[in-house]
Amino acid sequence: MDRLDNTIRPYAWGSITAIPRLLGTEPTGEPQAEMWMGAHPGAPSRTPRGTLAEVIDADPEKELGAASVAKFGPRLPFLLKLLAAGAPLSLQVHPDLDQAREGHADEERRGIPLDAPHRNYKDANHKPELVCALTEFDGLCGFRDPLRAAELLDGLGVDSLKPYVDLLHAHPAEAALREVLTAILGADPDEMAHTVTEAAAACDRLGGAYAPYADIAHHHPGDPGVIAAMLLNHVRLQPGEALFLGAGVPHAYLNGLGVEIMANSDNVLRCGLTPKHVDVPELLRVVRFEAGDPGVLRPEAGPDGEELYETPIDEFRLSRYVLPEGGTTHDLTLGTPQILLCTAGSVRAGGHELSPGASVFVPAGERAEVSGTGTLFRATVVA
Repeated sequence: MDRLDNTIRPYAWGSITAIPRLLGTEPTGEPQAEMWMGAHPGAPSRTPRGTLAEVIDADPEKELGAASVAKFGPRLPFLLKLLAAGAPLSLQVHPDLDQAREGHADEERRGIPLDAPHRNYKDANHKPELVCALTEFDGLCGFRDPLRAAELLDGLGVDSLKPYVDLLHAHPAEAALREVLTAILGADPDEMAHTVTEAAAACDRLGGAYAPYADIAHHHPGDPGVIAAMLLNHVRLQPGEALFLGAGVPHAYLNGLGVEIMANSDNVLRCGLTPKHVDVPELLRVVRFEAGDPGVLRPEAGPDGEELYETPIDEFRLSRYVLPEGGTTHDLTLGTPQILLCTAGSVRAGGHELSPGASVFVPAGERAEVSGTGTLFRATVVA
């Protein structure tokens, strides 16, 4: 197995301290938002044999296994991350596989450059994702019941929000949510900025359930995404809890440190909380206007101490091992590729001593014995 040397991405929303604290390093004073582990062309992990992308390209079947190559092609189908949000990320959704293929093919036919700011589909893949909290972790996930959203908006006492409150009462759930989100994103920018300013002041004054939206407005003053965010469920994960974000589910991460895993894709459609392009018609085509509980996941106990986070897709499978002091050695050998990430304590994986934040790539079929005291996350595929 190969120890990974991973890139940290300095996105503006990143925490300055969370990743350095986990790694035991000094903060640089700059945001450290994500540490990428995988073979994504944007920042592939480095190994003693070259980048992980180069290692896999040289012999896909040896590194990934025949079953994975047959199912997903000669590439690692997931990207594993440490994600440290110090400020809200953009409100966004991801397409399903058919939508991604259609959208990508359409933009290719129209000759839209891949790096164009108005390009929606950078590739033909979907982007389901899972985030597991390492600290308390705040996020938005899926639509609230429209009547609860109406109650929240009405409680602000802002006159310009009354039409949205009435719409949320006047229609069946899916139609109500669609009509209100369409109205928010299509509103006059100056009028909406004034509404958001009034709403933010009310959120500051009221606190409690409004506090997350006051913080969002502080980071994104005047952004219509502040009002759109109030249509969504606010979720606070405790360490070890997780969220699965499927296609069409609007979401945003707000604050906290977690382990994130996703299918390899860059396809994002934004709803707000961003200066980047918002393609409202395409967004409305992709969003699933289904209200409901966000569905917090807790790991399910499996054999040999493995705790699995169940998801309905095959491009990734995330589990963890909490290794007690004086515990036994675990054999993690699989016929599929793996990335092992230590997040607490000291774990020995093969010949590698892993401290928090350290990771290794285990080729398919490679013997993988782990021991020690700490927490180890295991990322692989279902092939």
